Amino acid sequence: MNKAKITLKGVQETLLLPLWGRSFETKKEKPLLVDYDAVRIIDLLDYDFSQIEQKVNSLSRLSWVARCIYFDQKINEYLEKNPNGTIINVGCGFDTTYERIQNGIAKWYELDFPEVIETRKKLLNESSNRFYLPYSVFDPSWYAKIEHKENVFLMMAGLIYYFTEDEIKSLLKSFRSEFNNCTVIFDYSSIKGMEIANKKVIDDVGMDKSAYLKWGINNIKDIEKWNTGITVNENMKMFEEHRKKYPFNKRIGMWISDTLSVMSLAKILIK
Repeated sequence: MNKAKITLKGVQETLLLPLWGRSFETKKEKPLLVDYDAVRIIDLLDYDFSQIEQKVNSLSRLSWVARCIYFDQKINEYLEKNPNGTIINVGCGFDTTYERIQNGIAKWYELDFPEVIETRKKLLNESSNRFYLPYSVFDPSWYAKIEHKENVFLMMAGLIYYFTEDEIKSLLKSFRSEFNNCTVIFDYSSIKGMEIANKKVIDDVGMDKSAYLKWGINNIKDIEKWNTGITVNENMKMFEEHRKKYPFNKRIGMWISDTLSVMSLAKILIK
């Protein structure tokens, strides 16, 4: 079988990092997350992952897994109350949340740049309840593709910190205009965390500096002041629920990361 050639650069190339992290975790003897589709996709890609394997530190890898577990949990909670609901995966990359937890009836929309969607289609199929949207999130054309706009659930994994604050404000305002009540989950960095991530992930792995994180925030509640109808419903440090599952020497690194708020998770409501 011919492998799918990866020609993505800059921010788009970073979508390979969490994919590799999920695959790595799945192969462990006692994984926190099982994602066989991630393993399968890694095998189908024509890409040299050796630099990632050698240079990515364990905390970065575990953060992608912790984020995935949190997102799965929040979407499952939404689906329990809204089995026929609408889920939009903004900046979907090669994400496989649908494969793990979809219920067969909720509508899923996977949104990303056309070149990403083109490669994604070779690896993960659309279905009767999953639709691909080849657009930038800032291209308003995609909103017309969403059939139901009431009580929509949006996920943004590994995405929001690549935008400027003005871009984030504009995006959240557009969500408020287009949807009649929506929930958004995302991960974010503190300002210090943004600096650490750029050094320890992007630089060390040798990715293009155009993939640098642009936005960090020390107190996520400050976004409630943006006048975009936002309420921060949940906020959690990245490793808060997972530190106890690891030996002491690894818990130290997780504790330091959480203390510095290097990475955190949030759920917001927009009305």
